[in-house]
Amino acid sequence: MTPNTLAPFTLAHLSDPHLAPLPKPRLIELAGKRVLGYVNWTRNRHKYQRREVLDALVADMKAQAPDHIAVTGDLVNLALEAEFAPARTWLEGVGPPDRVTTIPGNHDAYVRATSHRFGETFAPYLAGDDGGIGFPSVRRRGPLALISLSTAVPTLPLMATGTLGRDQLDSLAAMLERLAAEDVFRVLLVHHPLKSDARQKRMTDSAALLALLKRHGVELILHGHDHIHSTMWFEGPNGNIPALGVPSASALAHGRYPAAAYNLFTIEKDNAGWRCEQTVRSLGAGFQIGQIKHVRLI
Repeated sequence: MTPNTLAPFTLAHLSDPHLAPLPKPRLIELAGKRVLGYVNWTRNRHKYQRREVLDALVADMKAQAPDHIAVTGDLVNLALEAEFAPARTWLEGVGPPDRVTTIPGNHDAYVRATSHRFGETFAPYLAGDDGGIGFPSVRRRGPLALISLSTAVPTLPLMATGTLGRDQLDSLAAMLERLAAEDVFRVLLVHHPLKSDARQKRMTDSAALLALLKRHGVELILHGHDHIHSTMWFEGPNGNIPALGVPSASALAHGRYPAAAYNLFTIEKDNAGWRCEQTVRSLGAGFQIGQIKHVRLI
């Protein structure tokens, strides 16, 4: 069956759940970077990263019955050993591995000692069509080719940068060349945005990724990290490519950061090519989730 004969495919996108509550760390785990992260959590972040918000958002998202769900990283906070099993249980509640794809964020690889735990814990949700656990990977779902990248690397204190690395970029170029021969809607999943004014939060090799996408193209880019609504456009071989970010899935509105939200994309073939519409649903008064935006992207 070709994409032309398929009904519209719906893809939900949420990011940065930063699952609460944070387990009490052992003293030995608070060495180095985690000390600052723990202080920040206990003084500030626990006030607005709320599990009840995340539960309300996920319940509403599941009520929309999306065909697939993408979670673009930062499931945990300090990458403590005790965070990973509850995060796996939460993700299983979102959906099974054939209906949910996740990638790591910088908090999932917060320190070198546990930077391998995300891949171990969420392997079924990361595995590509070939069964491999690595990046880049591709999962075909309906008319979509979901292309997963990882920018998750341990960084110094006060830094939240991400890096792809040459090997991942070279493999992505070859993957996109192969996909160009298929009639698929290519969705790139990456935690860090492709453009950032914040030096301490940027993707360090985004210029290389943008150059690659200019040559090979994708139809849609989804990311998290910044905890804000974001729509950016980047040059592709056949026109501009939309890149969408979303607020933290567990956040109360605070400061310049909006309340939790998720994206819902409706994707289908039409006579002119691909059609993609974005709906944004967000937390409102009384913990009610409602639509705040609907727009055609492509």
